Amino acid sequence: MAVLNQALTPAAERRTAAREGEGRIFVDQTHCSRHVTGIERIALELFSPAALAPLRLTPVKAESRLAMIARQFLGLPLAALQNHRAVVLCPGFPPSPLLTLFGERVLPYIHDVFLLTRARDLNFRAKAYMAGPFAFAVKRLPRFLVNSEHTERELRRHCRVDAEITLYRPCVRNVFGFTSTDRKGRPATLGELRLVTLGTVEPRKNLTAAVAILAALRAHGFPQARLDVIGRIGWGTEVSVLRSSPGVTLHGYQSPANVRALVEAADFLISTSHDEGLGLPLLEAQHGGIAVVAPTKPVFAEVLGRSGLFIDPDRPADAAARIAALARQPGWRERHANSALHNLVRWNASAENDRLAVIKLIGELAGARAV
Repeated sequence: MAVLNQALTPAAERRTAAREGEGRIFVDQTHCSRHVTGIERIALELFSPAALAPLRLTPVKAESRLAMIARQFLGLPLAALQNHRAVVLCPGFPPSPLLTLFGERVLPYIHDVFLLTRARDLNFRAKAYMAGPFAFAVKRLPRFLVNSEHTERELRRHCRVDAEITLYRPCVRNVFGFTSTDRKGRPATLGELRLVTLGTVEPRKNLTAAVAILAALRAHGFPQARLDVIGRIGWGTEVSVLRSSPGVTLHGYQSPANVRALVEAADFLISTSHDEGLGLPLLEAQHGGIAVVAPTKPVFAEVLGRSGLFIDPDRPADAAARIAALARQPGWRERHANSALHNLVRWNASAENDRLAVIKLIGELAGARAV
């Protein structure tokens, strides 16, 4: 029972909450003890006391995988049972089936729906541990938070017809400490063309397409072109293709300082993903003013607006030609640096409006259960 103690509410605190006419607000952060990448960072930032002030939050953490499982499947449902006005926020892993039974008091944050739509791209742990609870929750819960309009559209294909879906786009900070001044001042001409990707190496990222685009660039005018792959080595067969491809370097998980150095040395950030719920690394990299290349798909148009260079990853020769044509234009670096920074202003203004609406929503849910 020791692993459950942190998820349970002391009686004195329950009495205080009842007197003040509001329910406790628990935040599931049990998945945030490992390397902090995109999803973990969003869970910590968007659902922090600072982000959701003046709401009072109770983070639920775990120091081990066993504690994570125990608190997700037993601790949080017990906390909801003991605190009849409590609200439970689930910003990372889907709520467990037991927790889902508390209905309106459970509010998940949906990053994407690939657990339902791209089962072939999941690793064993995702299939065994996450896919079932996610499907169970999506079909039953009455309300959700989502990270993009694209995720909202995809979620509506699977959830209840009367479900309430609220946008909560993340405000994109300069987490890697990029600067755009040096990039604006570089010569427009290129010597060694450098591409970079950010994110876990796994099938959904479709990095074999990025390799094919690199090969097309090397064969047509940029023989020294390179691709730096930054991110944890995940699962699937693409790793062997990347390791055997000329010009490709696998860097694995890197510190923020190393990410900054690699991205600032690159000419383009490229994404060839089959799909994304948001594509947060593309926005984060724009703090450095880098030109972003992404697939011609709705989610990337939503994220990048008019600041991106859009390609079809299934047509590598055409994609390479578009990249090469841009790289040969006078003044292209400064134009894209300015466009990237303007896009961040646009995105973050929308994200701030979302944050205020979400504070209101959660506050109403917690206060609605006063006795």
